[in-house]
Amino acid sequence: MSGPYEGRIVPPGALPNLAELPRPLVMTNGCFDILHRGHVTYLAQARELGAALLVAVNSDDSVRRQNKGPDRPVNPLEDRMAMLAALKSVDLVVSFDEDTPLSLVKAIRPDVLVKGGDWPVQAIVGAQDVLAAGGRVFSIPFVYQRSTTALLRKIRETF
Repeated sequence: MSGPYEGRIVPPGALPNLAELPRPLVMTNGCFDILHRGHVTYLAQARELGAALLVAVNSDDSVRRQNKGPDRPVNPLEDRMAMLAALKSVDLVVSFDEDTPLSLVKAIRPDVLVKGGDWPVQAIVGAQDVLAAGGRVFSIPFVYQRSTTALLRKIRETF
């Protein structure tokens, strides 16, 4: 049985139907391998910057190419997308297989582009395109210093 949030998931490789989403549309992206407090706080803050939040998620192959470790992602794309879609702050979840979401940013044309505080605005992929179209770009400072890599390290040290 699928959850009511399943309707927020766009099938891999498909472009989302943006006509139903209110504007301004906020977009962010990431691996979101093991969802933690830092992720959910960040996503809630991103959602506050607009009327809808679209989250683009790296495919499993894309995560592997990010040099996060040989056993990553821990959770497969389908599970990562479902977890994100179940969050109140998230309106739509789409995946991408490239190393960066640039082609998706160009296709979606969000009003607001957001990344976490470890990304300076000038380094955010797609920032120039969003700014050139009159949009805004933000790097949201971390409230909780959490990372999936650190969490996995702690688990491995414990066992």
